Amino acid sequence: MTIHRRDFLVSSAALAAAAALPRAAWAQAAFAPKPGDWRAFEIVTRLEVASQTSPAQAWVPVPSVNEADWFKTLDNKWTTNGNAGLVRDPKSGAGMVHVEWPASEQNPAVEVTSRVSTRDRAVDLTKPGKAAPLPAAERKLYTGATQLIPTDGIVKETSDKIVAGAAAASDIEKARAIYEWIVDNTYRDAKVRGCGIGDIAALLKSGNLGGKCADLNALFVGLARAQAIPARDIYGIRVAPSAFGYKSLGANSATISKAQHCRAEVHLAGFGWVPMDPADVRKVVLEEPPGNLPAGDDKVVAARKALFGAWETNWLAYNFAHDVKLPGARSGDVAFLMYPQAETVAGRLDCLDADTFKYAITSNQIAA
Repeated sequence: MTIHRRDFLVSSAALAAAAALPRAAWAQAAFAPKPGDWRAFEIVTRLEVASQTSPAQAWVPVPSVNEADWFKTLDNKWTTNGNAGLVRDPKSGAGMVHVEWPASEQNPAVEVTSRVSTRDRAVDLTKPGKAAPLPAAERKLYTGATQLIPTDGIVKETSDKIVAGAAAASDIEKARAIYEWIVDNTYRDAKVRGCGIGDIAALLKSGNLGGKCADLNALFVGLARAQAIPARDIYGIRVAPSAFGYKSLGANSATISKAQHCRAEVHLAGFGWVPMDPADVRKVVLEEPPGNLPAGDDKVVAARKALFGAWETNWLAYNFAHDVKLPGARSGDVAFLMYPQAETVAGRLDCLDADTFKYAITSNQIAA
């Protein structure tokens, strides 16, 4: 099939206008997300593998999350000059478009278009509801260890210290203690490539608790699981500016190729899945203008309060997957699937290396 090409640098008028507005013109008084109107977005990922004369294949993550309260995957479509199909990781259900190109195709390319609908989340943690208990299989999955998120050893030891003296405390109190510990004891390290790798035992053993979202939120998840509290990472990408004026917490351009962000959830009795994002608190500290904000800055205080129980969902959720098996891959599993992946006979390409593995991702708000 001949690939359908489109201009990836054209943004919607609404997104461009919002990004260009002075902060005072569109910021609200406080960072306090709450459920409201649904918004729909179209996200286009175009991937190219550098000119080559051997077979190649790629895996492009697509939205695979459907949560009635805050996220709906509407559809995923693609065009390519290879052979492609939608496949899913058997353990997690994470969806991806798998494309294979023969050696005769010297310029492999694929374009994936996804449409999603989102709205902000907020859970009132002062009022337990009647959320259904987590099924046993899901509880086992979301309290279990993964390759890079162990729940024993230094992770368990650290978790126990954090909640020390609170053995009879509720899960919500333990989750709060872990969240506050992450915010107080870690930092966002701008030198880390991409979103980090999420090797939490190595992070703790190093004594240097710097990283990015895939490190810091994975640490939160691992410390919670070590207390038998179900927790999970959600891997995704920011798709729009923050409506609350936080430059650091939004996609401030229609091109979102480097806007990947993972978040976290814990499952609490009476509340169900509750949104968390201590990594974004550290992002506000480091990156919110003018930068390197003190802990007592109003913006930091507001984000710290809100991100225990709420998200601004100017963000797309791909999946909850860890240790993902890429169908047909020769180079082994990936720890998580948030970036497009590709492979040639020479092995797995570096998804952050634009010289040999190029992709562009754009976001456009559409009619809901």
